[in-house]
Amino acid sequence: MAENPKVEAVLSQLNESAKAVCALPECRTVTKKMYGNLVRRVKLLTPMFEELQDGAGRKELGDDVVRGLDSLRIALDAALELLKSVLEGSKIFQALLVDKIAGKFEHVTKQIEEALSQVPYNELDITEEVREQIELLHAQFKRAIGRLESPDVQLAEDLAAAQMDDNPDPIVFKRLSEKLHLRNTTDIKRELLAIHEMVISCGGVPEGVSEEYIETMSYLLRKLKDCVSADNPDLNALEIDKDSIKHRSPIIPDDFRCPISLELMQDPVIVSTGQTYERSCIQKWLDAGHKTCPKTQQTLLHTALTPNYVLKSLIALWCESNGVELPRKQGMCRNKRSGVSGSDCDRAAITALLQKLANGNPDQQRAAAGELRLLAKRNADNRVCIAEAGAIPLLVELLSSLDLRTQEHAVTALLNLSINEANKGTIVNAGAIPDIVDVLKNGSTEARENAAATLFSLSVVDENKVAIGAAGAIPPLIDLLCEGTPRGKKDAATAIFNLSIYQGNKVRAVRAGIVPPLMTLLKDPGGGMVDEALAILAILASHQEGKVAMVQAEPIPILVDVIRTGSPRNRENAAAILWSLCTGGSQYLKSARELGAEEALKELSENGTDRAKRKAVSVLELLQRVEEESVVS
Repeated sequence: MAENPKVEAVLSQLNESAKAVCALPECRTVTKKMYGNLVRRVKLLTPMFEELQDGAGRKELGDDVVRGLDSLRIALDAALELLKSVLEGSKIFQALLVDKIAGKFEHVTKQIEEALSQVPYNELDITEEVREQIELLHAQFKRAIGRLESPDVQLAEDLAAAQMDDNPDPIVFKRLSEKLHLRNTTDIKRELLAIHEMVISCGGVPEGVSEEYIETMSYLLRKLKDCVSADNPDLNALEIDKDSIKHRSPIIPDDFRCPISLELMQDPVIVSTGQTYERSCIQKWLDAGHKTCPKTQQTLLHTALTPNYVLKSLIALWCESNGVELPRKQGMCRNKRSGVSGSDCDRAAITALLQKLANGNPDQQRAAAGELRLLAKRNADNRVCIAEAGAIPLLVELLSSLDLRTQEHAVTALLNLSINEANKGTIVNAGAIPDIVDVLKNGSTEARENAAATLFSLSVVDENKVAIGAAGAIPPLIDLLCEGTPRGKKDAATAIFNLSIYQGNKVRAVRAGIVPPLMTLLKDPGGGMVDEALAILAILASHQEGKVAMVQAEPIPILVDVIRTGSPRNRENAAAILWSLCTGGSQYLKSARELGAEEALKELSENGTDRAKRKAVSVLELLQRVEEESVVS
């Protein structure tokens, strides 16, 4: 047969892509399991590509075969690009957005599966053994679609604690350092470089990602650097000494220099053309009467200057990692007369933002709410300063904005402000609860998630539990629990759990139909919501209506299974639920016994938590009583 250049090119590219995937090193990020699975499956495709290339010219390949192989080539190129991005990308970014990364793996897996579906194996010049292997591999790709990896609960909890607590336990950062493989100064510098490359390549932040994530990444990297330095002071000193010899004057990245002064920027701001300058330099340019962008010469649509918090965080990290002292911005001062001891916030900037919130046009309000959102997340001083300046009532007003992005910024700013205990009361007194519930019902995906998290934060105060329940929060929280992203489900579950501590909210939750979705989550270990489902069910089981709803869902088999194989806390909650149900009727005791609960409960009574032991003993006593009654009768 005459050689077909197109076929040869496709086969050659398939072989090259597969070999490139096979040559990739081991992944050390939180996505290493997804990464490893994809690499392993692609490796199993290589025998087919090799046989096809070796046999090129012996058998004419039809157009449908060539089209299928070309689709597979495109899919493998996408897989290679994803694997490289994970390997070279920021470990912190991947940890914070693991669901988003998992979605990309899901998309590539589906792309390869669909391409394999287009390849007619019986028309390929390959051995029977390889054909069978590819058919089995195709089935693996098909099964992998929609199958979520079990989330790392400890990692999620540590990331949440690191972000939400004003003074996180140092052990949290120690665990994060180990989990993220950021264990020494070299790791930290590589991570900084990865974040820098990501921000510069995207011109700010990746599509679909909030600037808030970059702020969070910068904060976490600083804390992890402190953790690494504390654990290895001698090693760190040696590395710093080596660096100081090699790089006494580190080269400042061009992206960190002001285009006007060519100096390292301290307070980078963005003009209407999207270019970034040092604030004092561009302000002098504008004050001199110029109406154009110095770098592009484009006419400025307006003269508003927007702080570039992303770049500012990266510059601060770069300075810290390279031993460069960044002078304090003049506006940053410690003002003890304000009543905040050691306060470190930019009051002039906050006041200007509040003026935009109160009197600005919709675009200015959106931008101001976004900046306050980031400032409130940054540190405890900012949360106090922003609240004292009177931002909370203005942000509450914006919860009713028709602009979904403005609404999202406002609710997230309130969430960040609510970390401060005193601010919780101010938020509630400003009449925020009904509006937050409305955002929970009708907002964007991220706004709904953050509204749920805000309600959880406010519900820490007992009287707020009553008000939140009365405002109708529980039904939309259940909707989010059923339909939300993994993060949204977690936010909804924690809010429902806290609200259900109040007896009146238990009834609301049960009548709103929470038990069936909780049972669905309980029966799906891969969904990562078993802990939350059991915790909520354990609270609801103390109410009669909750017990009735649970009985209808036939929970005994799954409860016995959790008691037998679950984590210590889950076994404890499962035993508590089983005890509540068994006090209501002997039929449940008989069902539990038939399922082998007695042996599991005896083991729990000896090795469980204190509460688990008590509940296990109580259920065993009930089982014994029923057995004695049956003997007597």
